[in-house]
Amino acid sequence: MSDPIPKEVFEETLLQFLAPIRPFLDDPAVSEIMINGPSQIYIERHGVLHLTEAHFETREALVAALRNAAQYVGKHIDELKPILEGRLPDGSRIEAILPPAAPDGPLVSIRRFFKETLTIDRLLGFGALTADVAQTLEALVVSKLNILIAGGTGSGKTSMLNALSSFIPEGERVVVIEDSRELQLQRTHLCMLEARPPDARGRGEVTIRDLFRATLRLRPDRIVVGEIRGGEALDLIQAMTSGHGGCMSTLHATYPRDTTSRLETMAMMSDVEMPLAALRVQLASAVNIICQVSRLQDGSRKVTHLTEVVAFDPVKGEYLLQDIFAREHQGLDEHGAVLSDLIPTGILPNCLPQLREYGMDVPSCVYEAAKNLETGQHHHG
Repeated sequence: MSDPIPKEVFEETLLQFLAPIRPFLDDPAVSEIMINGPSQIYIERHGVLHLTEAHFETREALVAALRNAAQYVGKHIDELKPILEGRLPDGSRIEAILPPAAPDGPLVSIRRFFKETLTIDRLLGFGALTADVAQTLEALVVSKLNILIAGGTGSGKTSMLNALSSFIPEGERVVVIEDSRELQLQRTHLCMLEARPPDARGRGEVTIRDLFRATLRLRPDRIVVGEIRGGEALDLIQAMTSGHGGCMSTLHATYPRDTTSRLETMAMMSDVEMPLAALRVQLASAVNIICQVSRLQDGSRKVTHLTEVVAFDPVKGEYLLQDIFAREHQGLDEHGAVLSDLIPTGILPNCLPQLREYGMDVPSCVYEAAKNLETGQHHHG
């Protein structure tokens, strides 16, 4: 069957329609492009929003560009179906809402997709974490502990998951399940699975849960789920407790304490009836580590906590968490940048025996902090 329009021609046409924002699509420093109607276009560069001079000639020109983008991903957008979710040729994510749903619109947000992966070294360079925390994370990943990366919108969860994946030992078979392809895992043996929304007639939907269940039969050594958003939380928890170690995923939560309650809420969205008490015990034994990332007020993205989930305490009715590393804030410097240090708390993780089984250990600073805590010297490094 001959392709009606060659892909290259189609991409070129689409980029012509997007001419007003083309410079931003070509600028690697731009992480997001926000279009609020034809004449107000903002961009995010290095975590800061700027209003640009760019504009579309008319509302119709902008709508035409969106119709073209919809066609590119095999979708249709009009007054009756006013919402478009899709990807541009370069992999960037586009979300658009047409009038009348957005009366002053169309409203468009384009989240850029970067080819260059954020490695641990680059995150170290940005000061997102310290060498000690990177070494600890490596030990946790190699030792097949189950890790959740939690954070708010734009806090860098996906980048962190990408970076952590580089610690997975090379011989392992990794299955990745995502809503839309964002992870660029630094691996050779990789099975990528992508969920799919239903078509216009409501057919052909493939959910994260469907993929997850299929995955368990693909003999994975590791399962990586791009983001937990609903009932698949329970499937993940059950896989983690039934001996699928080394699972990794991200979820939306602002503090480690919120992460467990959020995961619990999502697991309850599943259609499986399970007593809450049992779910909580299972969740606490499934998730070993929460790596909390946050976007600080100066726009920088940092790891704020590396927290171990110890157990669920039925008497207190809460999850027992302990921070192994936590970020201490010292205020702002003269340029408005946040001054902070990510330091060991002096708590030795309960999972040390498992780390040692895999020939790994936590860095010496964790032991030193523990010793100082014991002798009561509060050490300020």
